[in-house]
Amino acid sequence: MNSQTCLWTPSAARADAAHVSLFRNKINQRFNIELSDYSELHQWSVDHSVDFWREIWDYAGIQSEIRGSVVLENASAMPGARWFPEARLNFAQNLLRQDVDAPALIFQGEEGGPRTISRAELYQQVRAVATKLKSVGVGVGDRVAGFMPNIPEALVAMLATSSIGAVWSSCSPDFGINGVRDRFGQIEPKVLFTADGYRYAGKNHGSLAVVSELAESIDGLQAIVVVSFIDSPDSLTGTAKALAVPYQSIVDTDIALGKPDAPIEFEQLPFDHPLYIMFSSGTTGKPKCIVHGAGGTLLQHVKEHLMHVDVKPGEKLFFFTTCGWMMWNWLVTALASKATLLLYDGSPFYPNGNTLFDFAQSSGMDHFGTSAKFIDACSKAGISPINTHQLPNLKSVMSTGSPLVPESFDYVYKHIAKDVCLSSMSGGTDIVSCFVLGNPSIAVHRGELQSKGLGMDIQVYGDDGQPVVVGEKGELVCAQPFPCMPTGFFGDDDGSRYHAAYFEKFENVWCHGDYIAETPSHGMVIYGRSDAVLNPGGVRIGTAEIYRQVESFDEIVEALVIGQQWESDIRVVLFVRLRDGLTLDADLQTRVRAHVREQTTPRHVPARIVQVTDIPRTRSGKIVELAVRKIVHGENVDNIEALANPEALALFADIAELQS
Repeated sequence: MNSQTCLWTPSAARADAAHVSLFRNKINQRFNIELSDYSELHQWSVDHSVDFWREIWDYAGIQSEIRGSVVLENASAMPGARWFPEARLNFAQNLLRQDVDAPALIFQGEEGGPRTISRAELYQQVRAVATKLKSVGVGVGDRVAGFMPNIPEALVAMLATSSIGAVWSSCSPDFGINGVRDRFGQIEPKVLFTADGYRYAGKNHGSLAVVSELAESIDGLQAIVVVSFIDSPDSLTGTAKALAVPYQSIVDTDIALGKPDAPIEFEQLPFDHPLYIMFSSGTTGKPKCIVHGAGGTLLQHVKEHLMHVDVKPGEKLFFFTTCGWMMWNWLVTALASKATLLLYDGSPFYPNGNTLFDFAQSSGMDHFGTSAKFIDACSKAGISPINTHQLPNLKSVMSTGSPLVPESFDYVYKHIAKDVCLSSMSGGTDIVSCFVLGNPSIAVHRGELQSKGLGMDIQVYGDDGQPVVVGEKGELVCAQPFPCMPTGFFGDDDGSRYHAAYFEKFENVWCHGDYIAETPSHGMVIYGRSDAVLNPGGVRIGTAEIYRQVESFDEIVEALVIGQQWESDIRVVLFVRLRDGLTLDADLQTRVRAHVREQTTPRHVPARIVQVTDIPRTRSGKIVELAVRKIVHGENVDNIEALANPEALALFADIAELQS
């Protein structure tokens, strides 16, 4: 891979007008210094983190009752550092404060035309739902859950929850009863929001049977708010039926009171007051309940939207996501930066692969976000919106979920748009944001994540806990505290599980679990998850190194690679899903092995290549290498409810080719 191939450079006018450049100029004037480029700004942001985060607060115009004079307390402790310990603010208030006549969001589903909701309408619905939550006894610190499609009512429910100081948690409605119970059963919400169902690939799927069963197992549930979305003929039963409240009746009652301008009473709360409980994927056990604070989430998100995406007031921001993926939480905070949210619910390939690009064209989209797998699928399907759609406003294309392979960089610039900032992003549910992401003021290099996030002391460590040289692979770590670190895990009273998850490998340093290297242009290349790294002959190989080569073959739709224990060593086993009608033959195997050997090393070459008809993945689209590795070795996989297609695991059991 030639990681130094420059694919895009912003014009001087665009770079100078970007928020990150304007912010750098402000810092130079404010502190009488001369930071000449982004690299110097980033170094200043970690060397002077207290000044940096205070300046971000001011630049973004964070609204608070009190900020206080102290920015960081107990600064040397990870975990244990506290940001803005004197502050009092409300997350929802910062998202709902702008011009009430501007559009807050545009929603598009698989059926019907777009639905636009103004900020005034959003505010009114949030007020109505917040009033209802308080009337059933929900207060500061209580949990509220959403089992919802990505529809406007899910956003309303979250904002209403936050406005009164309660804690929001959500998962997508395609979870079965065990998956949703493993999540919501741990946090015992007082109120559950649900739609009657969801649509996917042209089919309606009911949710009320799952909700009825779930209601019987959650202690302390006070109400179930039901949104009519698919006009499901099914109905709630038992406890759920007794607790049901139609969403529309809540809004209609508020309107009938005749107080359209009545203000919301936003609870002013500490900076680290819980905002979200988010769940790990749960593919290796019961999901961890990760608690994120309101202030840290808000400050980190506005920093990323302004500095790393360059969202300007009124611009339309889209990310293809469900309510069960952290990118939904990331997306909706853009209201605080005066963006218009673009929400889509349904299959991105229904009725065809142009669906999201149709939405981009009709809405006048400025920022398009999706998964690396979606971009790869579009490439292999021959979709070329640059030739079929008019996208004059498009400024950026964002990708996350897995590393974006170099060939996908080529595809974006050849087939989507030429003058866009292509931002491959990496972070996760653990920090509900990014460590490494885009930068609209600098060049995009093929196969690289552009830059380290401002204020994040990102380094690459070797196993000895020391930084490695540029180009050498190692662990992605953050060596200083940052505001969006979780406040802890729900139910982890002594903090031991939280410490073990991130701080056990390197004491007092956040170790994220990504296998990564820094490039000469200060970008990053991610080689896979550390726990999925292959180790044939004692040589560490990131799985993404093999995917980059294998998925360049037109015949291969997607792949999954593991290390199989074999004869006192590890051998590389590659599973491939081919295009319909194709069969893995000796010629294709030979070509794959030759290409991998030529582009990488002999150690990367798979010892076995096996064709499968499906590859298991989480509900957010990530392939599950660890689960497949367990199946191949005859071990049990716990919590298969976390998978979107758990039946695919059976394809990897007792494969004859792996027994010899």
